[in-house]
Amino acid sequence: MTEFVQAGEVRIAFDRAGQGPALLLMHGAEASRQMFAALVPHLAKQFTVIAYDQRDCGETEAPERAATLADLANDAQQLVKALGLKRAHVFGSSFGGRVAQALALLHPRAVDRLVLGSTWPLPRPYEELCPDARRLAELRRGLPGTAEELASWFFPEAFLAQRPELRRVFAAARPETARSARRMATVATTLPQGVADIVAPTLVLAGELDRVVPPTVTLAMAGRIRGADAVLLPAIGHVTAMQAPEVLARHMVRFLNPEGVHA
Repeated sequence: MTEFVQAGEVRIAFDRAGQGPALLLMHGAEASRQMFAALVPHLAKQFTVIAYDQRDCGETEAPERAATLADLANDAQQLVKALGLKRAHVFGSSFGGRVAQALALLHPRAVDRLVLGSTWPLPRPYEELCPDARRLAELRRGLPGTAEELASWFFPEAFLAQRPELRRVFAAARPETARSARRMATVATTLPQGVADIVAPTLVLAGELDRVVPPTVTLAMAGRIRGADAVLLPAIGHVTAMQAPEVLARHMVRFLNPEGVHA
């Protein structure tokens, strides 16, 4: 059941499941908390899982102006505080990984352990790190006609053969709205701080077949975060939470439960 909480100027929509230490899930640029539907049941055995919608996404309501990455980090910190928590484990996927990095940098006391999946490092822009950024932008502008090709960037062909309906998922994208334009402006923002300043214990995960964020870009982050672990996921694409939720959950539980208590 959807819950809402007022966090500063934002009315945040979220789902909460399970019991145990708090674990906050941060979705990607064009997604919502629904991208974690298959992942949450695997994590709720160990954690109180909180999946929420960022500004200009899903059911969250916010002032109609473009936010910054710092705004999104502050929203997350306000959410943690509004739920009566001192801190939480945090998992961020793709752009959600950028939000998670920002939270860990701006509000380090709010973050227990940090998991970054299929993301790219602050403060560098996506276009600088990902050589195919221009083609990806062209495909996004070409929707809905480019939906099937765009799907192959987010999911491996073998997985799409098993789940052919995902080839058409991007076809449902609406024409550009003021809300989606604000969201894209937000995604383009950054912080002056970089990943080397993160102090939270960190796990970095990358899909071997990720075409949106090359795995080399994601895994290189581990070398810049003190003591970080890194895992390459074989035969996995960009949206690990949908393609391989059990695999993702297993790595997350192992890292977030260092005492070795597993479901």
